[in-house]
Amino acid sequence: MKKRYVPHLPTILATCENNYVCMMKLLPDCDTEDLSYTFSVSQSMEYRIKIIESTRYTSTLDMAQIATSSPKFLRPSMHIRLYHDAKVAEVLASQRIAHLKPVYEYPNLNMHQRNEKFMVNIFLSEWLHFCLSQNHQASISAQ
Repeated sequence: MKKRYVPHLPTILATCENNYVCMMKLLPDCDTEDLSYTFSVSQSMEYRIKIIESTRYTSTLDMAQIATSSPKFLRPSMHIRLYHDAKVAEVLASQRIAHLKPVYEYPNLNMHQRNEKFMVNIFLSEWLHFCLSQNHQASISAQ
């Protein structure tokens, strides 16, 4: 009999809390809609965080890699929601996955991992730490 995957909520919550703290370090102003922050890593690679929506308790962001040297399908992109009251950041969508489920049965038609949502949040954590480690000034533009 196959054992069902059960998410470990304390680990997931810790990851989302860590992502929120990192995001707050990168974004000095996440309350203003239509702001875009660009972090230059090299001459051919940048990361952009765009504030799509901002309300009293949440902010919705798009984060994407902008690289002139790689094809678009190899560039990571995410749709992220910041919950300011709970101080967590959660990935809502990633790449071509419009809505991430907390748990996937495995195997499935799209071959998502059982813990796909958790793994995408781990990837966001690594991505944010990479951006923070570069110590580059962000350029800010209003849309």
